[in-house]
Amino acid sequence: MFLALQYNNLSGRIPASLGKLSELQEISLSHNKISGVMPSDLGRLSRLRILDFSYNAINGSLPASFSNLSSLVSLTLESNNLDDQILDSLDKLHNLSVLNLKRNQISGHIPSTIGNISTLTILDLSQNKLSGEIPASFSNLKSLSSFNVSYNNLSGPVPTSLALKFNASSFVGNIQLCGYSGSTPCPSPPAEKPKSRGRKLSTKDIILIGAGALLIVLLIIVCILMCCLIRKRTASKAEDGQATASGTAARGEKGAPSAAGEVEAGGENGGKLVHFDGPLMFTADDLLCATAEIMGKSTYGTVYKATLEDGSQVAVKRLREKITKGQREFESEVSLLGKIRHPNLLALRAYYLGPKGEKLLVFDYMPHGSLATFLHARGPETPIDWPTRMKIIKGMTRGLLHLHSNENIIHGNLTSSNVLLDDSTNAKISDFGLSRLMTAAANVNVIATAGALGYRAPELSKLKKANTKTDVYSLGVTILELLTGKSPGEPLNGAELPQWVASIVKEEWTNEVFDLELMRDAPTIGDELLNTLKLALHCVDPSPSARPEVLQVVQQLEEIRPEAATAATSSGDAGPSTSE
Repeated sequence: MFLALQYNNLSGRIPASLGKLSELQEISLSHNKISGVMPSDLGRLSRLRILDFSYNAINGSLPASFSNLSSLVSLTLESNNLDDQILDSLDKLHNLSVLNLKRNQISGHIPSTIGNISTLTILDLSQNKLSGEIPASFSNLKSLSSFNVSYNNLSGPVPTSLALKFNASSFVGNIQLCGYSGSTPCPSPPAEKPKSRGRKLSTKDIILIGAGALLIVLLIIVCILMCCLIRKRTASKAEDGQATASGTAARGEKGAPSAAGEVEAGGENGGKLVHFDGPLMFTADDLLCATAEIMGKSTYGTVYKATLEDGSQVAVKRLREKITKGQREFESEVSLLGKIRHPNLLALRAYYLGPKGEKLLVFDYMPHGSLATFLHARGPETPIDWPTRMKIIKGMTRGLLHLHSNENIIHGNLTSSNVLLDDSTNAKISDFGLSRLMTAAANVNVIATAGALGYRAPELSKLKKANTKTDVYSLGVTILELLTGKSPGEPLNGAELPQWVASIVKEEWTNEVFDLELMRDAPTIGDELLNTLKLALHCVDPSPSARPEVLQVVQQLEEIRPEAATAATSSGDAGPSTSE
C-alpha cells in the first residue's frame, strides 16, 4: 500500500491515524505546506520502507518510535524546521539506506551510533546547527556513495577514509573543520615533554617562593586601589553628561546621523542599528522580535526571512561569529557597502551590532529566492522560457560590470545561489563585498566552497585570491547553468559542467547541451542559443588571458539579443512564478 500526495499544496498536520494503516509501505507527502510535529504513531508501521516528508514546515523532533521502523529503507526529511537532536537509536534501522535531514535546524552532536548502520549509502546532514566532531565510527560506513555535512558548526579532523572518498563540497561551511581537500591542515598534537628529574625544593626555596607570591599579591592590591581612585574622580567629573547619554540609550532613541546613515540605539537589548536609506524603516526591537524562517546557509553565515510586526518582510544574514573583522574595521567597510546601489545588485539596507558581538546585515527580501532554487527546485509545470533566462543573464552581467568598473569590487563567490530574483525575475547579485568584512581564513574557505560547487576558476587553486577574470569564469559557469538546466555541482560523467559542455560541442552534438525546455523553441531562438553558448565557453576558457572582460560580455549579449527584443518579450510574458 502506498500513499503518494507530493506537490498537492496540502496544509495542516500529519494525522496520527496513519499509524493504523499497518500495510503501508510508502508515505510521500513532500513539497506541501504541512506543519506541526510528526506523530509517534507512525512508529507502528513495521512494513514501511519509504518515508518522505521533505519540503514542508514540520517542526519538533524525530519521534523515538521511529527506531521501530525495522523495514525502513529511506528516510527523507529535507527542508523542514526540525530543531531537536538526532536520535541515538537510529542504528536499530538495520535496512536504512538513505538518511536525509538536510536544511533543518537540528542541533547537538552527531550520534556515533549512525556509524553502525552498515547499509547506509546516502547520508545528508548538511545545513543544520550540528556541533562537535564527525564521529570516527563513520569510517565503518563502507557503502556510502553520497555524504554531506556542509554548513554546520562542526570542528576537529575529518575521518581519513571520508576525506579521501568525498570532495570538499561535503565538508565546507564548517570553519573549524580540518583535514579535507582544500581545508586548513589539522594542527599536530603537542609533543610530550620528557619528564625531568628535578631536585626536591629546599627550605630556602620555599621561603623565596612564598615571599615572591606575597609581593605579587601586594602589587595587585595597590593597582586595584589606584584604578578605583581614578575611576571615582572621572565619574564625578562626567556625572551630568553620562546621566543624559544613558537616558537616551535606555529609551532606544535615534542618535545623530552618522556618515553611514541613520543610527538607532539597539532598543531594550542594547546594541546598534544603522540604516542606509534615510528615515528609519524599522527599529532594532522590531527586527529582533520579528518571526524568522531560515532560508539557507553559506560560509559567511545563515540567512533568514524576517517578518516584521507590520507584515513587511526583509532578509537578514547573521554572520558567523569569529570570522568577521573587529568592530571598528567592520563598520568602516560595511558603511561603504551600504552606499552601493544598482538595479542588479541586492542593496544592503541596514546592519545591526548586538551587545554580545552579533552582526546582522539586512537586505530586501526577494520572493523568488535564488536562481539556483528557481532553476532546480521547481516542478515540471513551471517551465522557464528563453527570454526570461536571457533577462537573468543580462541582469547579473550588468551587476558584475558595475562592481568591477564602478566599485572596484571583486565578487569572488559568484554562484547561482548568490543571484536572487525579484517579483519580475530581475537578477540581483548578493554577497558582493562580504570578503571585506571577513578574516583572511574565512575568505580562503569561501574560495574552497566555490570550487567544491563547480564555479571556481582553475587558477584559484594556486592564486588563492580572486580577480576580474575569475569572476568572469564563475559568470560563464552560471550562464551554462541557465542554458543546460544542469547544476555545476552534479556529476556529469566525472567532468565539471564547462568540460562536459565543451566535450559535447567538440563531438558536434551541440543540441544535446541545451535544456529540453529551450529546444521546443529552437527554430526561432536557435542562433541566440548557439551564440550565447559560444560566449559562455569563452568565459570559462582555462586560460585567464583568453577570457573576455565583463564589459565585452555585456556588449556581446546585447548583440545576441538587443534590449528592445528582450523588453518586448518580457512585457508580454513575465515568466513563470515559483514558490517554495
